[in-house]
Amino acid sequence: MNGTDGRTAARDTAADPVRGTATGGPAASPGPGGAGGADGAGGPDEGGGHGGAERLRRWRMVLGGGEADGTGCALTGRDAAMDAALGALYGGGGSGSRKASGERSAGLGGSAPQVARWLGDIRTYFPTSVVQVMQRDAIERLGLSALLLEPEMLEAIEPDVHLVGTLLSLNKAMPETTRETARAVVRKVVEQLEKRLAARTRATLTGALDRSARISRPRHHDIDWNRTIRANLKNYLPEHRTVVPERLIGYGRAARSVKKEVILCIDQSGSMAASVVYASVFGAVLASMRSLATRLVVFDTAVVDLTDQLDDPVDVLFGTQLGGGTDINRALAHCQSKITRPADTVVVLISDLYEGGIRDEMLKRVAAMKAAGVEFVTLLALSDEGAPAYDREHAAALAALGAPAFACTPDLFPEVMAAALEKRPLPVPAG
Repeated sequence: MNGTDGRTAARDTAADPVRGTATGGPAASPGPGGAGGADGAGGPDEGGGHGGAERLRRWRMVLGGGEADGTGCALTGRDAAMDAALGALYGGGGSGSRKASGERSAGLGGSAPQVARWLGDIRTYFPTSVVQVMQRDAIERLGLSALLLEPEMLEAIEPDVHLVGTLLSLNKAMPETTRETARAVVRKVVEQLEKRLAARTRATLTGALDRSARISRPRHHDIDWNRTIRANLKNYLPEHRTVVPERLIGYGRAARSVKKEVILCIDQSGSMAASVVYASVFGAVLASMRSLATRLVVFDTAVVDLTDQLDDPVDVLFGTQLGGGTDINRALAHCQSKITRPADTVVVLISDLYEGGIRDEMLKRVAAMKAAGVEFVTLLALSDEGAPAYDREHAAALAALGAPAFACTPDLFPEVMAAALEKRPLPVPAG
């Protein structure tokens, strides 16, 4: 969501907190008063009486003030405070700084206490989803990254995946006085993600692993009834309306030993920040499953194996270094060297495929792994951010090798992994 979208969502919430929170934007109606409804407001100059005053107030909050807003409506109390918080970030009203020409401009100043007060204000006036967008806009538009190195700032901010990415990019510049606060912020986000994703991931993959290890003499509670019935349909007895199961098919007990190996190979260039966060959380979840042997590798132009830190995804995240170049070929060479059972191995490359290494060698490695029986998955992104920018030529080359490259949401990732473990076609999103 860009700055314009953040301003729209925030001002819509300010104009009508109930509607703004429920819909997240002004698209719910043509204007703050709606069109064709009871109020029938089509613009700031229509209506009179109490209803007209309320419509003018809403238009004033949406337009952001200034001489050209056309409302002539003065704000007081909570409305004025909300407008000031918005104006400080987006301009167009409130208490933003004023240019020499007298025109409003956005600004929070360089003072940590002033920014901390502003963060407190927006948390008071806006829902969490809007607060997170406004914080991200403030970091990007007003250059507040340096202030995140101060503990009091981190304590005041609403944590989310994007904030974690920003903190990781500042990791090497972070003073020790800030590091523990930053770890606490990152841990809070990681715990939220684990709560959302871990149980479903374990359940989905446990089922996939069991189905990949079928047995022919199962115990009663291990029988796969669907497959058993299909295998014995020829033994159907119409007069008894029943199937005689001459052959039983059961689930294996995948948890008794390691059945599959998974290698997550993660591009840690700056554009992949959100993907690094999600992949680290998923890596820790996969590593907690006894039937999977999970390895996690991050790379830019160098390769770092973080497998020994997978018991704590926060340690994994602080072991990354966002930014720098990209050498996918070198990273895949490292992963290839760790494969001991190709037919039971899934390699997941998470990268936008902008290769700074040797392209032909990269493709040869992928082809060699697939020829040996490795399931190779390429994710252009692992996040909720929508379609990413990526190298289309490299993506097409991988698709030609039977390794389609696609963006994947965190919610889809368990299904992708389950399909790879069972060697089924991957659930590639349409478009």
